Amino acid sequence: MLANPSTSTTLHYRPNSTHNPPFSHINHRCKLSLSPNCPRFTNFAKSKCSSLSLLLSRRKRERLVTVVKAFEDTSAVNDGPQSLHQHISVKIPVGDRHIMVETGHLGRQASGSVTIIYTSVCLDDVPSEPSDFYPLSVNYQERFSAAGRTSGGFFKREGRLKDHEVLICRLIDRPLRPTMLKGFYHETQILSWVLSYDGLHSPDSLAVTAAGIALALSEVPNTKVIAGVRVGLVDNKFIVNPTTKEMEESKLDLLLAGTDSAIFMIEGYCNFLPEEKLLEAVQIGQDAVRTICNEVNALVKKCGKPKMLDAIKLPPPELYKHMEEIAGDELVKVLQIRNKVPRRKALQSLEEKVLSILTEKGYVSKDQSFGIPETVADLLEVEEEDEEVVVDGEVDEGDVHIKPNGRRSSPSLFSEVDVKLVFKEVTSKFLRRRIVEGGKRSDGRTPEGIRPIDSSCGLLPRAHGSALFTRGETQIIVNAHFIMHSFQNPIHGVSLAVVTLGDKQMAQRVDNLVDEEEFKRFYLQYSFPPSCVGEVGRIGAPSRREIGHGMLAERALEPILPSENDFPYTVRVESTITESNGSSRSEAIKSANCLSLNSMASVCGGCLALQDAGVPVKCMIAGIAMGMVLDTGEFGGDGTPLILSDITGSEDASGDMDFKVAGNEDGVTAFQMDIKVGGITLPVMRTALLQARDGRKHILAEMLKCSPSPSKRLSKYAPLIHVMKVNPEKVNIIIGSGGKKVKSIIEETGVEAIDTQDDGIVKITAKDLSSIEKSISIISRLTMVPTVGDIYKNCEIKSVAPYGVFVEIAPGHEGLCHISELSSNWLPKAEDAFKVGDRVDVKLIEVNGKGQLRLSRKALLPEATSEKSSAEQQARDLTEGNTEQSKDKSRATKFVNPTKVDSVEDAPLSKKKAYKRLTSSARDGPKNSSTTVSSIASKDENSLVNGEAKIG
Repeated sequence: MLANPSTSTTLHYRPNSTHNPPFSHINHRCKLSLSPNCPRFTNFAKSKCSSLSLLLSRRKRERLVTVVKAFEDTSAVNDGPQSLHQHISVKIPVGDRHIMVETGHLGRQASGSVTIIYTSVCLDDVPSEPSDFYPLSVNYQERFSAAGRTSGGFFKREGRLKDHEVLICRLIDRPLRPTMLKGFYHETQILSWVLSYDGLHSPDSLAVTAAGIALALSEVPNTKVIAGVRVGLVDNKFIVNPTTKEMEESKLDLLLAGTDSAIFMIEGYCNFLPEEKLLEAVQIGQDAVRTICNEVNALVKKCGKPKMLDAIKLPPPELYKHMEEIAGDELVKVLQIRNKVPRRKALQSLEEKVLSILTEKGYVSKDQSFGIPETVADLLEVEEEDEEVVVDGEVDEGDVHIKPNGRRSSPSLFSEVDVKLVFKEVTSKFLRRRIVEGGKRSDGRTPEGIRPIDSSCGLLPRAHGSALFTRGETQIIVNAHFIMHSFQNPIHGVSLAVVTLGDKQMAQRVDNLVDEEEFKRFYLQYSFPPSCVGEVGRIGAPSRREIGHGMLAERALEPILPSENDFPYTVRVESTITESNGSSRSEAIKSANCLSLNSMASVCGGCLALQDAGVPVKCMIAGIAMGMVLDTGEFGGDGTPLILSDITGSEDASGDMDFKVAGNEDGVTAFQMDIKVGGITLPVMRTALLQARDGRKHILAEMLKCSPSPSKRLSKYAPLIHVMKVNPEKVNIIIGSGGKKVKSIIEETGVEAIDTQDDGIVKITAKDLSSIEKSISIISRLTMVPTVGDIYKNCEIKSVAPYGVFVEIAPGHEGLCHISELSSNWLPKAEDAFKVGDRVDVKLIEVNGKGQLRLSRKALLPEATSEKSSAEQQARDLTEGNTEQSKDKSRATKFVNPTKVDSVEDAPLSKKKAYKRLTSSARDGPKNSSTTVSSIASKDENSLVNGEAKIG
């Protein structure tokens, strides 16, 4: 470990007013501590780490003394010497609360750290191989102990990152990467953990700010301090860093990151928010970010470490001149090739040609050791004048031993890596020049032009819904890899979207810091296989980029979905990219911004697939990816940024902006912007948003031409879901002890699942109608409340007594049918005519004060019905004064000899009468109401309803 000590700092998050403060159950504050020193040794053997520590310790101490002296000059806290672990704090106002940064508590051996979101920045001691991709890795994790709980899974230790943690890793990475200086190749790692969480404030925006502060205090050479904030919209009022409760009512979820002068990253979701309202929110967020950055700059001046500017190694300037002389004319011709594959092959061939020419002329060295930055040798040779150099074999304990190593002169050759880096930069420069000077892009479109669009639905007959969205030349998709090598003109972007419908058991369970069970009834999963760019690659867990693009498309589609009450299905959308216009998959995985246009194709294809599956979406939406050439004055333009609509992969890689916007003509549902240069201003963003709206209108018009069009009806293969309402007090009866009853119902009826809720909602999922009807009958009998006058058919006799029989009218409900109510004729004993197991029809005639049921079989017999009619007629005659006539009728009825019938089945056909009454409603509560979602049309509320989707 390094022998040098370090300073330290802490950050708190607390309100300025009476607002409930976040982060900390005891003192109500969020504490983030920073400290500037780190042993930058990773992936080294133990002996190598030890030797390097001794070699570098002297220079580290020299840098630290400079920092401590600066702190002593600016602080008057103590009159005596300052401690090397001095506590420094900075208070930063943010909205109606403030963030307090303190340093010196944790992570004192890291380059920079922050807690209670603890963030550290460490970098490798030896630079990696030069490349066009800065070696930065970010890892963010939420410790369950931060909320006083443990994981709900079998393994109680935190494992691989969850999806939402991966998304926050991307939120941290994307705004920091553009601030890194080119030519710095030391591998850098940012680790961030949530150590304390109060449940009031989402930690993602604080994690972005913490990483920005830690990076600013570290040795990593970056241009600007980065900070992040969240902006919500509650009651038409914007709130900076709102609480989780405020976000539940918010119409906007915007996370913004940037510097004191520009915006570097925005990501947000809303419910068709107009562009002007969105720009207003961005302005408020930018003001808050500016305040944080200004305060952090003051902190960096106090305790920041000197940047490693001497470690930057750029290609020689004369190499750019040689590159343009050799390849300039051919680059102009190659970039005019419209199709991706021929253009890519031509560029590869030209790169090999340039490398061969430079090698023949003696400008290129292929020595693998060439290119090791001289700065490493400088570090090894920094020693004090009195430090003795000991030759091999002479070892004195306690001395610093360095083997003599003469300084090498820098060769006058170019490395092969430098040639490839410069070739790529020159290619991007020529592409940008062609767009600005000629007004035409590689495929011949204008800056506002949209590629040809073709879409079709119902490709997969067995799936519940499917759609193929193609952006580029229209072609029949058989296999993306086959098409790339069989057709001369490959398609530019194809997304195959498949929708699957299911019940709650198919919902995605989310494990979060808050000890609440959360399920997602809609989720979109994005896949970018190597075959979509004609490559062979490993297939495994989804990459961070796939998770991020899938979430963007998911949040974009979420506002158009019906409520769970209107559509009780769980919806899963799979979006598979079968063809991509972008660069190779390996390059795409490197860059968080590359090939973002595929996520917007997933929005368009997902919208069509939802309609094809019969989901009644509220409206149609589309997505578009926007690009930009910021400095047009470099290429003879007027200096105004040039906005590009519907960018391709090469324009994404060579451009300065990646701005994805989804929505319809009225507003935006999701947006994501990443900047690759020094940030953009609000006027530039306004221009991009308005141009994106025009592009969405065009794409929506093309989607309406989809052929075959979406079916807008539930597939016959989709499961049926019947929703019914029972008395909430009866839910436990359906479940039974340990779930035995509900399991028996599922086994008996053949339904797939029965889901019950505490509010009395019961959802029955099955593949056919008959099994649903059986389960409805059983559940209705279980939850019914007996009411006088109800008739119960085919009920089983459970026991026989001398005075009558006990009949089960429903599970758990038995009543006594007295011997006098069993038959119209006199019976000496009940067992003479009935036995246990017989089934009879009975009518409930009384419920006494104890809740006991009195039943009658005689009331349903034909004789009883005839006598009842005569009695009713007698009552009417008495009312009319016809007493004598009614006496005669009564006498006539008395001497009639009725046919003896013991049951309805034994009665003559002419006397049979069906009795049926719904008994599934609760008499002492709300009646059982039910609806079933299916593709079978019916007008009856209690039967299956049409699942046709209505647009608009």
